[in-house]
Amino acid sequence: MARKQGGLRFQPSGGQRAPGVPAGKKQRLSIERLAADGRGIAFNEGRTWFVAGALAGEDVDARVLSAHGKVVEARTERVHQPSAMRRAAPCPYVDRCGGCTVQHISHTDQLALKQRQLAEQLLKVASVEPQAWAPPLVSPEFGYRRRARVAVRWDPKRQVLDVGFRAAASQQIVSIDHCMVLVQPLQRIFNELPGILRSLKAPQAIGHVELFHGTAPAVLVRHTAALSDADQAALRAFCATQGAQLWWQGAEAPAPDQPGAVLGYTLAPWQLELAYRPGDFVQVNEAVNQAMIEQALAWLAPRPGERILDLFCGLGNFALPIARMGAQVVGVEGVAGMVERASVNAERNGLDTATFYQADLSQPLEAAGWADQGFSGVLLDPPRDGAFETVRHISSLGPDRIVYVSCNPATLARDTVELRRQGYALKRAGVLDMFPQTSHVEAMALFEKGQDGLAM
Repeated sequence: MARKQGGLRFQPSGGQRAPGVPAGKKQRLSIERLAADGRGIAFNEGRTWFVAGALAGEDVDARVLSAHGKVVEARTERVHQPSAMRRAAPCPYVDRCGGCTVQHISHTDQLALKQRQLAEQLLKVASVEPQAWAPPLVSPEFGYRRRARVAVRWDPKRQVLDVGFRAAASQQIVSIDHCMVLVQPLQRIFNELPGILRSLKAPQAIGHVELFHGTAPAVLVRHTAALSDADQAALRAFCATQGAQLWWQGAEAPAPDQPGAVLGYTLAPWQLELAYRPGDFVQVNEAVNQAMIEQALAWLAPRPGERILDLFCGLGNFALPIARMGAQVVGVEGVAGMVERASVNAERNGLDTATFYQADLSQPLEAAGWADQGFSGVLLDPPRDGAFETVRHISSLGPDRIVYVSCNPATLARDTVELRRQGYALKRAGVLDMFPQTSHVEAMALFEKGQDGLAM
């Protein structure tokens, strides 16, 4: 006989589980403040909502993209009470493309948001403010990007090649006819690119395409299968029409279609030309890159004959201008190919006062042969995860001033704690607006040995 159910009901520990928030649900929200990435933050029924396209003080209708526990991600569909900060987004693809997420904010307010994020991280994590704030380094807010990856995907059901950029929080490709943030030479190439790719006999063999502009425009075609002679000829003709170099990448490293082709960029104030290959790290914003170097050199103030260490030196973007000023520069980089190209760049530019070495920059530096004479100054430009292992022993190298270029305020703040512990004072800091129309924050900080450090 079946056992009769009693009247008691048991719940999991922690109480009754709240029902989930389904994707696609529409919710009216009051936005209280902005997150570091520029999304609006709202609180509703015990959940925190991050709403793309919303601003503080606005009432919006938001559409749920995803929900995880008490956190809901959504996008704005209608604004009932617009903020004074809001502007009409200049790009018609802003609601679909995932690239430029803060176009609905004026450029002035974008800069203020980035400045606030940097200041908050330094104060929250390192309990410090710089003795002086530098004004943001800026470029035109559109037409600045000299490097871009174009997403390509063959849809077998539709028999169509999608060409464009990734949608926000999605692998979906948004097909677009133009991109306002690309420099003009790349805009012309990008406008014609979908047509030529879709005309190929085997468009499904294209993995992605990268665009570059410097001393010449260039198109890198990443292919997942061999291309026919006819498809290769079509791409050659397209690049010839655009006045662009053609590069190929299959299973091997990128290679130019025309042997000996050199891709590079200039640093005009220092009469320098730096060669690079697709895949090498190059700053995407030429105007901010030049202003960044000028500011770094002014803060570092290298003197002729002085030993300067450039960590995470890449192709020599900072090291070669420092050498041009007469300093003895040691550049250190983890990627062997970049070290080789930095050395070649120094030689081609007639600089024998810059030498480059490969090293694992997650390990202590003081035992390296190139470090045994010490340095008066250090410049470092690490990736997003920062340089904690590097700065832990940096005082053993003897620098009295350090310029730290950061692409992540959180790790800059973390490393600031360690530098202050070693007796370095935060003298100056400022924002580098390398990526207008996005919430991405880059910064520069100057540290000097001083009485307000926290040496123990």
